[in-house]
Amino acid sequence: MPLTATDTLADAAAAPHAVLVGVDLGLPHFDGELEELGLLAQTAGLSPVARITCKRQAPDPALFVGKGKAEEIKELAQAHGASEILFDQALSPAQQRNLERFFELPVNDRTMLILQIFAQRARSHEGKLQVELARLQYLSTRLVRRWSHLERQQGGIGTRGGPGERQIELDRRMIDEAIKRTRTQLQKVKRQRATQRRQRQRTGTFSVSLVGYTNAGKSTLFNALVKARSYAADQLFATLDTTTRQLYLAQLGRSISLSDTVGFIRDLPHGLVEAFEATLQEAVDADLLLHVVDAASPHWPEQINEVQRVLAEIGAADIAQILVFNKADALPPQRQPAQVQDSYAINGQQIPRIYISARQGQGLDALRQAIADAALRTAGAGDATGGSAGAWGYGAPQYGEQGDWYSQPPDTAPVVEPASPSSAAQIKDE
Repeated sequence: MPLTATDTLADAAAAPHAVLVGVDLGLPHFDGELEELGLLAQTAGLSPVARITCKRQAPDPALFVGKGKAEEIKELAQAHGASEILFDQALSPAQQRNLERFFELPVNDRTMLILQIFAQRARSHEGKLQVELARLQYLSTRLVRRWSHLERQQGGIGTRGGPGERQIELDRRMIDEAIKRTRTQLQKVKRQRATQRRQRQRTGTFSVSLVGYTNAGKSTLFNALVKARSYAADQLFATLDTTTRQLYLAQLGRSISLSDTVGFIRDLPHGLVEAFEATLQEAVDADLLLHVVDAASPHWPEQINEVQRVLAEIGAADIAQILVFNKADALPPQRQPAQVQDSYAINGQQIPRIYISARQGQGLDALRQAIADAALRTAGAGDATGGSAGAWGYGAPQYGEQGDWYSQPPDTAPVVEPASPSSAAQIKDE
């Protein structure tokens, strides 16, 4: 049964109320309207009821915002019946504890909010492991005993945790041991993904990965290109798990590998980047990156810079890119591009840019052509250098009877399923 407007309002009213706080420290990317923090809060199941910002040269060591502003926030929270305070900046463990004592309410920062969303959205065993690792690393610096113990203290001869051991030491030990166990499990997943990539390399498959800011439309584009049914929604971090499918391009006479990866966001916690190494490795090992941009967002230049920063952090900055400006159908008439294809300068280098609408199918033919051209250029470079790229065996372009592109070859294309801890890479026919 479809939701009505009344249902939506009722859900919003039932959601826990939160006050959003932002501090302008003079950084260029400060979000004065706290728009993104509000979207994150709603994604996590909270209802923002008030927003407050202030400007400081440096954070207050004890309360981050200073005592006067903290008093103002406390009064605002009481007036709106808020049950949580959310900060757009990262708080130190001491600042978080001091603020919670002052407000007498739970206080979370942007990092913890993103971790909560990731924990809600992770579906695969791999995704859950990655989120758990990041959560444990975050908690290891914040042993304030607001969470349930991972296991009970055991007594007896030869066991750890004697009666004289301080509780915080037990907490730290349990988290450290849990981190080690989770890392070991993730290493197994990483080896399975490496096996899958080696299989693609042996078959000479050209590999393309979708990257971009969260909610730019990567999964919608992925579905449009390969006719898949991956979950796509107009919300932050709709999907976390990497999915790989085969995309048939008639120009090449064969399929390429297309992977949809987790989205990036401003101030993405380093622990999450580290924890999602196995997933992000798909981007590192790709032959081409489709950098999907929300063309309708007023903040797209900053979002491009943030994606470039994360790509550099994971070692993917030098991989060839095509900028895919999605949601062109949502642009007002005065912002419609003069031409579908042009270029855009990033770090002094001109990057090919294509305007598309994944939802409407606009510009997808031009995008397929650009991918095929990149694959042919890479194959030519492999021939010239004696590399493996020349072994791909791309023939002359092949078209359908009406000169159409094939989204799939005439016969059924194999589908590469994402690796799971219980099975190695599998190739099956749909």
